[in-house]
Order: sequence, then structure tokens, then C-alpha cells
Amino acid sequence: MKRILVTGGAGFIGSHLCERLLARGHEVLCVDNYFTGRRQNIAPLLSNPRFEAMRHDITFPLYVEVDAIFNLACPASPVHYQFDPVQTTKTSVMGAINMLGLAKRLKIPAVQASTSEVYGDPQEHPQRESYWGNVNPIGPRACYDEGKRCAETLFFDYRRQHGMDAKVVRIFNTYGPRMLENDGRVISNFIVQALRGEPITVFGDGSQTRSFCYVDDLVEGLIRALGAPPDVSGPINLGNPGEFSIKELAEKVIALTGAPSAIDYRPLPQDDPKRRRPDIALAQELLGWSPTIPLDKGLKPTIDYFRKNANGAGRIVAQ
Repeated sequence: MKRILVTGGAGFIGSHLCERLLARGHEVLCVDNYFTGRRQNIAPLLSNPRFEAMRHDITFPLYVEVDAIFNLACPASPVHYQFDPVQTTKTSVMGAINMLGLAKRLKIPAVQASTSEVYGDPQEHPQRESYWGNVNPIGPRACYDEGKRCAETLFFDYRRQHGMDAKVVRIFNTYGPRMLENDGRVISNFIVQALRGEPITVFGDGSQTRSFCYVDDLVEGLIRALGAPPDVSGPINLGNPGEFSIKELAEKVIALTGAPSAIDYRPLPQDDPKRRRPDIALAQELLGWSPTIPLDKGLKPTIDYFRKNANGAGRIVAQ
């Protein structure tokens, strides 16, 4: 049994990770400032004597005793990370410095949750970890893209300079229960609009592609990354290589919800990637990890979650 710190632990992915770690017998310290994390995500865990929740902003140092760190703290959707872009950059950069400082003091492993956004609007397809990306450093998404890229730099510099067991994983689009209904992500947007019987908003002509990984698969990849030998540093892509156009996704959501929604096409936002798909050969080789849950299967519990929990989004009955 280990005592494991999960920053951003009350968020969408973080709460699932806390739950899985507890199920495996570990103690979990969940740290979150509740900007996008929600107490209700971790409410079922509070009665577990091996779980502790702490309100804290990781842009400030944290003095705790743990055996390993998952650093997931950062707003991860454009709606939220563009709300306060300076704070988003500080969370990625100062947060990484503080978590690495803690890991260095305690001589423990740390895993940085990076993002496929480090590839920007990629000119290589699918994206391999060796690809350096095509990122606009001064655009509206740069606070997140460049913040995460700098966090990766810090993890590798601490690793080289201090001999630390510091690892980086790059998370591609992930979905599942506990997503925020107002996070602006494509799956949550489409499901909420469909359940309300509203038009589905598709930016561009819908031909741009994404790859969607169900949260249970993603969490398994994170845990395997922590358990990998110290010489495995990453970066390692974690995502589902199944590629779907945005229009295809909209049609799947309409079919699975039984909604009467039409598709409403809007102009494409600035710096929005045209194609996004992970090459997961490294994850398969180094972690023995591959996703197992196809999109259709994962969408069903996600839709059920929004039907029960999203504000005003439960009117349509699935067929």
C-alpha cells in the first residue's frame, strides 16, 4: 500500500483515478482548489478511511508526506483555461515546479499529466511522441498549450539534473461520467444539446477528426505509467487511436440519445486542430497498455450520466 497524492483529484479524470487507486488498496490524498473540480465527484470516497481531501492551489508549495504524485491539476477545456489564461499558465508551470520540488525532497516518483495539445494543429498524422508540434505560442490556446509544454520541460530538466523518477504522459481526448456539462468539450456539448432537444453545434464542416478514449482506459494507463521502471520517462501518448470526424460523433450522439436534433454548422475557432489521433506504440511497448472500450460502448454510460446529472438535460428518452 502506498500513500499517493493526486492533484486535481476532484476533477473529471482525477476523481476516477482516486477511486481506482483506493480500489487497489492505496491511501489517496486528493488536492484540488475546486476551480473545475467538484466535491460531488469525490463525495462517495469521503467515508473511506484511506481517502483524504485537501483544498489547496498548487501554485503555492505543498508540504505533505506521500509515496508518489500524479499531477493532474489544471483546467483542461478551452472554456475554463481561457477564463483566466494567466492563472492557467501559472498552474501548469508553478504547479509543476512545486510538485517536482516535493517529489525531489521525498525522493518519490511523479507523473505529469500533459496533453495532446502540445502537438498543436499537427502536421504529422498520427502524432508520435517524437513530433515537436505546431503550436501558436501567442494565440488564445497558448496559455494551456505552452503551459503544458513548459511543464514537460521542467519534468525532464528535473529528471536530468536531479536523477528523479519523473514521467510525462500526453493525454488525448478523454470522456466519460463526471465531465462538466459546461466545459465546452465536444462530447459533453453534443450530449447536453441532444438531451435538451437543441441543435448540435458543429464548428467548421465537421470533417475535422478526434480520437476519444474512455476514462476507465485512460486511468489504467496512468497507473501503469506510475508503475513503470524509473528508466521509463516518456513522454508517452495515452489515448484511443480510433479516429472519428466531428460530424460522425454528432450523428452517433443523436442516434444514441434518440434526439430530434439537427446539426448547426458554425465557423471554426482559431487554432483548432484539424486532425488529432495518437500513435500509442510506445504505450503498448513500455506499459503493455491499449484501450479496450470502443466509442459506442463508452458513450452509453456517459449519456446516462448526463441524463441524470446535467441541468435541464434529461428530457429526451433514449431509444
